[in-house]
Amino acid sequence: QVQLVESGGGLVQAGGSLRLSCAAQGSRFSINAMGWYRQPPGKQRELVATITSGGSTNYVDSVKGRFTISIDNAKNTVHLQMNGLKPEDTAVYYCNADCVLYSAGGFRWTADYWGQGTQVTVSS
Repeated sequence: QVQLVESGGGLVQAGGSLRLSCAAQGSRFSINAMGWYRQPPGKQRELVATITSGGSTNYVDSVKGRFTISIDNAKNTVHLQMNGLKPEDTAVYYCNADCVLYSAGGFRWTADYWGQGTQVTVSS
């Protein structure tokens, strides 16, 4: 089993910055990719940014140039640096991890995990 522990949300004024972090904790696993999704009030969850263990990144157009995703493979931790925040960035941000799990007997399988969510509020 893998648990994702998120930190770094909060309240910030427009134009400000926040840094979200998410650590994957458990045993007998490796990371294929990690990412951040968000769910604004009254809307569906949407992708913000993803990064593979090899460092390939993908961003939703609305955050390109403002947000930067990075991964620390040694610590199984992903960060999302958010600069130039706008009120429309207000949402609950969720961490996601695409993992490979290993059994003691040598079996392996993939699984997808989600964090509990952290609130980001940007005031105008």
